Amino acid sequence: MPINDMIFRIGGEAGQGVESSGAGFAKALTRGGLHVIGVSSYYSRIRGGHNFTTVRVGEKPVFAVRETIELLLALNAETVARHVDKLVPGGAIIVDETIKFDEALLAGRRVNVFRLPLTAIAEREGSALMVNTASLAAAAGLTGFPLEHIVGVVEDNFRRKGESVVQANRRVAQAACDLAQERFGATFPWKLGARQAPPRLTITGNQAFALGALMAGCKFVAGYPMTPATSILEYMARHGAEWGIVTKHAESETAAINMVVGAAHAGVRAMAPTSGGGFDLMTEGVSLAGMIEAPVVIYVGQRPGPATGMATRTAQSELFLVLNAGHGEFPRVVLAPHTPLENFHCAVRAFNIAEKYQCMVIVLSDEYNAATIYSVDAAAFDLQGVQIDRGKLLSPEQVEALPEYKRYALTEDGVSPRAIPGSSPKAVHMTTSDEHTEDGHITEDPEVATVHAEKRLRKLVAAQADIRPPLRYGPSEAELTFVSWGSSYGPVREAVDILNAGGQSANMVHFVDLWPFPTIAAREALAGAKRIVDVEGNARAQFAFLLHAHAGIEVQDKILKYDGRGFTPDYVLSKLEGR
Repeated sequence: MPINDMIFRIGGEAGQGVESSGAGFAKALTRGGLHVIGVSSYYSRIRGGHNFTTVRVGEKPVFAVRETIELLLALNAETVARHVDKLVPGGAIIVDETIKFDEALLAGRRVNVFRLPLTAIAEREGSALMVNTASLAAAAGLTGFPLEHIVGVVEDNFRRKGESVVQANRRVAQAACDLAQERFGATFPWKLGARQAPPRLTITGNQAFALGALMAGCKFVAGYPMTPATSILEYMARHGAEWGIVTKHAESETAAINMVVGAAHAGVRAMAPTSGGGFDLMTEGVSLAGMIEAPVVIYVGQRPGPATGMATRTAQSELFLVLNAGHGEFPRVVLAPHTPLENFHCAVRAFNIAEKYQCMVIVLSDEYNAATIYSVDAAAFDLQGVQIDRGKLLSPEQVEALPEYKRYALTEDGVSPRAIPGSSPKAVHMTTSDEHTEDGHITEDPEVATVHAEKRLRKLVAAQADIRPPLRYGPSEAELTFVSWGSSYGPVREAVDILNAGGQSANMVHFVDLWPFPTIAAREALAGAKRIVDVEGNARAQFAFLLHAHAGIEVQDKILKYDGRGFTPDYVLSKLEGR
C-alpha cells in the first residue's frame, strides 16, 4: 500500500475554482507535515476553457510533477476525457454522480470510477457552490488523510464571509469525506498520513520574490499588469501600507519603467515587474537607466511569444532579449531563480547588486517558476538575516567633505560614488540621457565618449565578483551531465535521481547567475564531462549558445521544449537519446 507518495489532479472549466481548490489542497497537505508541489494549467480567459491543477505529495521533498497521476478529481466530463489516459493502473476518478461522460474512455484501462453525490451533499448541507469543498473532502476520505487539515484551509478561506458559511462548508466536507471513505476507502490503495514536521508554508516563486524585495527595502514598484508578473504587483500593493511601499499601476509599460528609473535615480530601491511583451515596450527606458547609471531591478516573467503568444503558459525564450534589449552598449546583470527560496534570495541580491554597481539587474523568471506552489520550511526564510548593501552611496556629510562632487566620476571599477540628488548643497548635478562628462553635462567629445563608455562597461568586470558559480547535483563523476537554468531545475534534478536509481550515472550543472557570463566557473563545472545534454524551454537552445560563445563548450545533445508547458522528468527522460 503506497503511503504518502502520489499525484492528484483536479480539473474543470475556468470559473469553477480549479486553481484555488488545488492551492487549498496543497496547503492542507503541507499542514499535515507533507511535502508538495502544485502546478496549474489554465487558459487566458475568465470563463470557459479547460483548467487543471496537479499536486504531487511526498514524505520527502518533491521538485517536479510527473506525467502520470493516481487520483483525478473531475468537476466536469471534459476532465475525464482529457486526463483518463494519465491515470496509472489502479488509479481512480472522483466524479459527481450527475456528470455523464463517454464510458468507452475507460475501455481497456484498470481505472476505478468513484461516483459520489457531491452536488447533492453540497446543496443539502450548504450550497451548490461548495461542491469543490465536497470534492477535496472526498479525496481526504478516500486516502485516509485527516479531514481537519482540509477543513482548516476552508475555514481560513471563507471566514471573511461569516460563521454560517464556515459551518456549512464544514458540514459539506464531513459528509463527503465520510461517504467516500465508507464506499470506496478500502478499494483505493494509495493512502496519506499526517506527519510531525517543522512549520511549513506553501508559497509560489512570485510570492517569495515579492517577500524578498520587501525585506530588501524596495519602496517603489510600478508596472502594467501582465501575466505572470501581475501577482508581484498585487503582493506589493497588498502590503504597501504596512511597509511603506508605493505601488503604481501605470498606464503603460513605458510609463512604468520611466517611473522606476526616476525613483531609483532619486535614491529609492525601485522595481518594475513585467513579462516579455512588456519588457519590449520598456527598452527605451532601459537604455535611459543604462546611460544615467540608475540602479533598477526589472523582473521579467517569461511566457511564449511572439506578440501575445500564449499569455498563461511558460517559456524560457527571452534570454537573448534581456541580454541585448536597449540601444547602445551598457552593463546589466541577469539572474534566473528556480525555487521559492532561490527567488527570495535572488530579490535581495538583485537590489544589492543594482546599487553596488549602479546598473540594471534583470531577474529572468517564467510562468512555471512564478506560479508553481511549493511547500517550504518556514525557517528557511531568514527575514532577520537579510543584509542590505547600498554600495558607494554617500551621506550628505561625505558629499560636503568632497572638493567637488562628480556624479559620473571615472573610477577603476566603473562605479562612481553616488549621492542622493539634493541631499546636500553639493549633491546637485546634471542628469541627461545624452552622453556626458563626469559632472553630467552633455558632450560629444570623442575621447570623453570613449572613456565613459568604457567606464560603464568596466562594471561588468567588477560584477563578476558577485556572480555565483553554477549549482551541481549528483555524483561528481558521471557518464551524463545535464546543463540547465531557471525553472527546468526541478524536473532535471528528478531525472538525475531516476537515472541513478536505475543504475545509470548522471548529474546536473544548473546555472542561476547568467550574466555577466560565469565563463571560468562554467569551464570548471563542466571539466571532464563525458556527455553534456542541454535542457531548456526554447527552440534555439539560447543558453547553449552562450555556453559555446563564452566558455568554448559546445553542446551537441539538446532537449528543448517550446509548447508552452513546463518540463517533467518523464519528458526529459523520454527525449534522452541512447539512454
